[in-house]
Amino acid sequence: MLSCKSSYEEVRTSNDPEKIKATADKYFDNKDYIKAQSLYELVIPFYRGKEEAEDLFYKYAYTYYNTEQYILAANYFNSFTKTFYNSPKKEELAYMSAYSNYLMSPNSKLDQSPTTRAIEELQTFINTYPNSPRVDQCNALIDEMRKKLENKAYNTAKLYYDLANYQSAVLSFENLIKDFPETNRKEEVRFLTIKSNHELAKNSIYEKKKVRLEDEIEKCNKFMARYPNSENIREVEQILTYCNNEIKRFEQ
Repeated sequence: MLSCKSSYEEVRTSNDPEKIKATADKYFDNKDYIKAQSLYELVIPFYRGKEEAEDLFYKYAYTYYNTEQYILAANYFNSFTKTFYNSPKKEELAYMSAYSNYLMSPNSKLDQSPTTRAIEELQTFINTYPNSPRVDQCNALIDEMRKKLENKAYNTAKLYYDLANYQSAVLSFENLIKDFPETNRKEEVRFLTIKSNHELAKNSIYEKKKVRLEDEIEKCNKFMARYPNSENIREVEQILTYCNNEIKRFEQ
């Protein structure tokens, strides 16, 4: 029984670069990106080094983006900027590479390695094209992702606190403020640092207790100076009183 090839299969197996390219372009224009991608993949080697190569590779990269294959899209967008160094499309695809990485950034509960990569690439774009009209959008995306990283850092530190792993909590809270100085959680984070440090000081061995009490006294005084109207001020004052009384024991 004879079987008829589809028109797509006929083109795909034709070994005719011009025909394959023209058909791939039609599929691309009609948003049939899967078939376009398959045909571009076949025909690109025939046009390597030729004038048509740039447009072919440009559309090929977008077939991955338009089918939400963002890892490959970012890779091909980035590859385009290196292969077609003098292309007028270079800035656009440098941005699209960074934006594809942004689209892979997961929610704040998951590993944030893709978020970090996206921030780095967006910042590289800003540094490379400081006058680009896309700079404002890049900055907005970076701010959004930095907030995600901040949430991740806060949730990690708070988990240490809730699990009574106070040493890790102190370190994580302090790193949060260092890494995200713009955070609007500073008061809460500093208060939780004091509470974590307080638990550490209370349960410290003799050799470490005095140093931790002194550190806690300093943190309490700074907190009260910064946030005199804090709803937690009374608890901080109580912790400070405890620390001062304990310190006196070392002076007797």
